[in-house]
Amino acid sequence: MDSDGWRRRIRPPSFETRILLLALAVGLPGTVAALLLLWLGPYSPRIQWTLTGVLALAWWWLAENLWRSVVRPLQTMSNLLHAVREGDFSLRARLPRPLEESDALDAFGQVMLEINAIGETLREQRLGALEATALLNRVMEEVDVAVFAFDDAARLQLVNRAGELLLAEPADRLLGREATDLGLADVLENAPERLIVSKTFPGGFGRWEIRRSAFRERGLPHALLVISDLTETLREEERQAWKRLLRVLGHELNNSLAPIRSMASTLAGLLTRRPRPDDWEEDMQSGLEIVGNRAEALSRFMAAYARLARLPPPNLAPVNLPALIRRAAALEIRLPVYVERGPAVTLQGDADQLEQLLINLLRNAVDAALETRGGVGIGWKVNGGPGGWIEVRIEDEGPGIANPDNLFVPFYTTKPEGTGIGLALSRQIAEAHGGTLTLENRQPGPGCEALLRLPVSEM
Repeated sequence: MDSDGWRRRIRPPSFETRILLLALAVGLPGTVAALLLLWLGPYSPRIQWTLTGVLALAWWWLAENLWRSVVRPLQTMSNLLHAVREGDFSLRARLPRPLEESDALDAFGQVMLEINAIGETLREQRLGALEATALLNRVMEEVDVAVFAFDDAARLQLVNRAGELLLAEPADRLLGREATDLGLADVLENAPERLIVSKTFPGGFGRWEIRRSAFRERGLPHALLVISDLTETLREEERQAWKRLLRVLGHELNNSLAPIRSMASTLAGLLTRRPRPDDWEEDMQSGLEIVGNRAEALSRFMAAYARLARLPPPNLAPVNLPALIRRAAALEIRLPVYVERGPAVTLQGDADQLEQLLINLLRNAVDAALETRGGVGIGWKVNGGPGGWIEVRIEDEGPGIANPDNLFVPFYTTKPEGTGIGLALSRQIAEAHGGTLTLENRQPGPGCEALLRLPVSEM
């Protein structure tokens, strides 16, 4: 027999055997020396044999205790790790007191403490995973979106309640079937990752949004298919779009018709006054001109808005900014608006939209100033030439902004009769002109400051 065969037949001693042999070898020199002294000394045979037995028993007892002190903890560690590998996290190693003071433990005690900590961590993680899985299953059952999971062979592995309703069959009859049998092969294999189609399923007909993605489970590729019904969502979005459109139009009508109505009332009072002032004809002509210009601009604005059902693109033309600001300030008759002197500026913009923007900002400023009986001012300046910015600043002495996060949120308002459209529309107009609109509390206060920045364009 060759040497390899002998190696296969002669097995090396186990770890436990090696520990026992090493323990015996440690005590062998001392035991041999003691026996030599005993048997070579002037002792009777009875004493020699008695002491020899005692030495042999002590040698074996010490070796076995050393073997146990090494092997038994390792066996305990092996049992604990085996339990952890099998998923049983209830076993714990018994440790000396106090458990909190890990420095008081020996090396094996610290190892046992760490194994206990690992078992506790894994137990909490498994409990968390089970709870997360239960929550995911519950969510999957409650959502009204159909979810399907297919393996690499296009066989269905998971379906929720909405998917059962969509295919009009229970899960136990669907699982394991191929996508071709379920009528989902076309959207599973060749469709893009996101697709909106009109399709008929056993559970109904409508417009569907189909999302396809890939994931891996146990190293194998899987496909996730999510199908949501868009029919009711699209109808609701259409209804909400109409509501938003009507609210925007109503808001803009009220913003412009209120000063027109007030101006008309003022003019009517002027006609009935006796005696009339000497310059009543000039006041009448000026008031009618303001009403006519604003009504004509509003008519053009509303006509374009109604045609497109959104803010129309600005119709760019040269705009005299100082005249536009003074005209918008003159429309606010509830409180005199202080107009600061500024440079002569002509910019490219849509006069009707910019006037509407300024009316909205001035109206908000006056509303705030009336609460504290403060004032409102407006001014402008130019920073740089072409490529720079025109800054229009509107300041009021009102109570300031209480919730700046919701300033430009559509339909958010703190006014009892407000609609929450003005600021959102104003910012949209500013951005359509390549500018920005910001509102912040004045520093130092009181009041708020609206800053409109518009680009300076070459004429």
